[in-house]
Amino acid sequence: MLTEREVLSTIEMVKNEHLDVRTVTLGINLFDCASDDVHRFQDAIYERITGLAADLVKVCDEFGDIYGIPIVNKRIAISPIGVVGAPFAAPQMVSIARTLDQAAKEVNIDFIGGFGCLVQKGMASGDMALIESIPEALTVTERICASVNVATTRAGINMDAVAKMGHIIKRAADMTADRDGLACAKLCVFANIPEDVPFMAGAYLGVGEPSSVINVGVSGPGVVKKAIDRVLASNPDASLGEISEVIKQTAYKVTRAGQLIGKNVADRLGVQFGIVDLSLAPTPNVGDSVGEIFQAIGLRNIGVPGSTAILAMLNDAVKKGGAFASSRVGGLSGAFIPVTEDLNIAGAASCGDLCLEKLEAMTAVCSVGLDMVALPGDTPAETLSAIIADEMAIGMINKKTTATRIIPVPGKKAGEMARFGGLLGEAEIMPVRSPGASKVFVRRGGLIPAPLQSMIN
Repeated sequence: MLTEREVLSTIEMVKNEHLDVRTVTLGINLFDCASDDVHRFQDAIYERITGLAADLVKVCDEFGDIYGIPIVNKRIAISPIGVVGAPFAAPQMVSIARTLDQAAKEVNIDFIGGFGCLVQKGMASGDMALIESIPEALTVTERICASVNVATTRAGINMDAVAKMGHIIKRAADMTADRDGLACAKLCVFANIPEDVPFMAGAYLGVGEPSSVINVGVSGPGVVKKAIDRVLASNPDASLGEISEVIKQTAYKVTRAGQLIGKNVADRLGVQFGIVDLSLAPTPNVGDSVGEIFQAIGLRNIGVPGSTAILAMLNDAVKKGGAFASSRVGGLSGAFIPVTEDLNIAGAASCGDLCLEKLEAMTAVCSVGLDMVALPGDTPAETLSAIIADEMAIGMINKKTTATRIIPVPGKKAGEMARFGGLLGEAEIMPVRSPGASKVFVRRGGLIPAPLQSMIN
C-alpha cells in the first residue's frame, strides 16, 4: 500500500527531475478471435482491439494530469499473430498487419506489438508465413512491431530460424531503403523473451497472461544520473557501494510511481494490473541518457574499459530497488543500451570508444542486447545471422533475455549517419569486422543444443 509520504516524495522527484512513465501497455488476448476465414478474423481482432482500447489514451492522460507524471507512450500488446493466425499464408499475414495498424490508429496509440512468433524449437506453417510476411508488413504499416523468439535456455538455439532472420532483416532494410532501413528498427530477434514486456519492439501478450492486462514500463536514466550527481556533490569520494545504494533507492521510488499509475489505469479500464517493468530506457534527448550515468560515475564514455562492470552494478541496483518496491516487477527490468536512441551512446560509437564487440560484451549483463545498432548496408545476411547467433548464445547460457535489433542501412557504409527520426534517433553506422566470414557456419542450420545447467562456471 502506498503511503502519502511516498507519493509526495515521488511527485517531488517528478517535478524536479523530469521522471516520466515511459509506457502504459494494454495486453489483449486474441485467441478467441481465431478463425480459418481471414476476413472474419480481421473483423474480430479489429473489434476486440478498438473496443478494449477505446479509452486507453484518455484514461492515461487523465491520470498523467492528476499526478503530474507524464505518460509518454500508450501501447498495445497482443497474442502472437504467428499462433492466432496460424491458418493463413504470408500475403494474408500482411493483410492482418494492415488491420492491426488501422486499429492502432483508431485508438491513437503509438505502437502495437505482437506481430511475432516463438520458434525456438521449430517453425510451424503459421510461423513460417508470419516470418515471410515481416518485411512487407513492416514496410506498409506505421505502428506495427514484430518479434521472433529463436532461442531459450531450455530449448537451445534454432539456427534455421536464425539463418532465416538474417535474410528477413536484409529484405526489410531494402524495402525501406529510402528511410535508412526503418522497418528493421521495428523488428527484434529474441532469446528467452518474457511474456509481459511493455516495451517495443518486443511487447506481446504471452499465453499465460490474463485476457486483458495493463503492464507499465517506467524509465528514468535522467533521474538516476541526477541522484548520482547529488551524492557525488556532497561526497566526491563516494565508493561504488554507496553509489549503488543511491541507484537502488531511486529505483524504489520510480517503481512505486509506476505501480501507482498502472493500478489506477487498470482499475479505470476494468482490466487486471500486471507488472511494472523498471528499465532504464533512454531517449535521444540530453539529460535522459544511460550513457551519461557512466560518465557521472567516472568513465570518459560508455564503451571504455570499466563499462561492463558499471553496467552490471547499475542493472543489479535497479532490480534490487524495484523488487523491494513492488511484488509485481516483471518484463525486463534493467538498463537498455540502444545505440541510436541514446545521444550519449551514439556519441561514444562515433568517436570510437564503443565498438560492436564491446557492445556485445556489455549485453551479457544488461537488459536486452544489441539494440538499435546501425550497420553497413552491404553486410551479408549470413553475417547478420551470425551476429544474432552470438547474442542468442549469451542469453541461452546466462539464462537471461537477449535480443538483437540491428539495421543494415542500405547504400551506406561505416562512418556515415543513419537517421530514423523521433524516439528512434540517429547514430553513426558501426563497422562490422570480417563480413562474409561466417557463411559456412550459418548455412549448417539445425539446433544448437540447450546447455547443461548443473556444471556452471
